[in-house]
Formats: sequence, structure tokens, C-alpha cells
Amino acid sequence: MSEHFDVLQVIRNRRSVRQFEPKPVEREKILTCIEAARLAPSADHVQPWRFVILDEPDVKNHFSREVFSGPYRFTRWAMKAPVLVVLLADLNFVVHRLAKVIQKIPYYLLDMGIGGEHFVLQAQSLGLGTCWIGWFNFKRAKQFLNISKGVRICGMIAVGYPASKLIPKEKKRKPLDELVHLNRWGNRITM
Repeated sequence: MSEHFDVLQVIRNRRSVRQFEPKPVEREKILTCIEAARLAPSADHVQPWRFVILDEPDVKNHFSREVFSGPYRFTRWAMKAPVLVVLLADLNFVVHRLAKVIQKIPYYLLDMGIGGEHFVLQAQSLGLGTCWIGWFNFKRAKQFLNISKGVRICGMIAVGYPASKLIPKEKKRKPLDELVHLNRWGNRITM
């Protein structure tokens, strides 16, 4: 059975959502999003991603008070998201240590970005809104969640049903001819 799925349309429709309906998100939908992230490619196929799902209101609210305070208060809107998913990377892989030294690129961040983007695109296809969060107190989050040594928090994703009053705006994006070079730097594509 072949299922046609317009990925480009999902990408076009995806927005960073910061206002959510006050209703819970079905855990099976969150697990479907994590399954999409699990299937993402990674450097040397080490699959460094780990996830902590915060969907129990009391736990999520306590966590939010810890990590969205002080200089991080500008991210307090995330406290109203029904679900917070913390993205973690297991750093105990030789390929990541070597890449950082030899290539000067922290490959685990690339891996986490790919996995996280799979997550948010799957969420979009399920009618969920998401927003990547990088502005929160990582130290308090690590303490609250009792994260092991060798595991690093890379970000968080707020998840919920978008507030019905939200009207999607057209995304402003640079045209391809500003972004693409053919065969060498400076050879612009013409559209």
C-alpha cells in the first residue's frame, strides 16, 4: 500500500506556534512524532537523540517555573503549551568526539536538528502546532530532569493544538536566486 504525502505542503504550512488551545495532546500523537524523529539519519548512524516528554500538567508546570524564570522569562509563553519535549543528545559516541576535533563541527547538533525537524513536521501533519525553544535555563532543566553525565540538552519543543484565533501568515523567505550558487561560489542561479 503506497501513501502519497506532500512533504513540501507540510513544510509550507508549518509555523512556530506560541499560543495553544487549553486541551491535552494525545500521547500517541507525541509518540508518532518521536517515531518520526527516531527514523532520522545521523552521523555514522549512532542515533544520539533522547527525549523527555513533559505532559503531566503538575510536572510540566513545576519544570516550566524552574527553566523559564529570570533572564529566560521571555519564553514563559511555553508554560501554556500542553506538552514540552526536551531534546537530548547522548554524547558517548566516538564519531561525535572525532568530528568535533577533526572537522570542528559538533555533529550531534546536526543530528539533533534533523531529528527535531522530523518531529515538528510530523506534528504539523497531525494538526499539532510546535515551536522550537532554545532560550531556557539548561542547568536547571538538567537538574530537574536528573540528566546523566554524557547527555546534553540541545533544546525543547513546545507542542499543542494551535489556538483557533491564529491565522497563518505567509512565510517571508529569500528567493532561490539569492541562495543558490551553481558549481562554485558566485555563479548565481537565474530564475
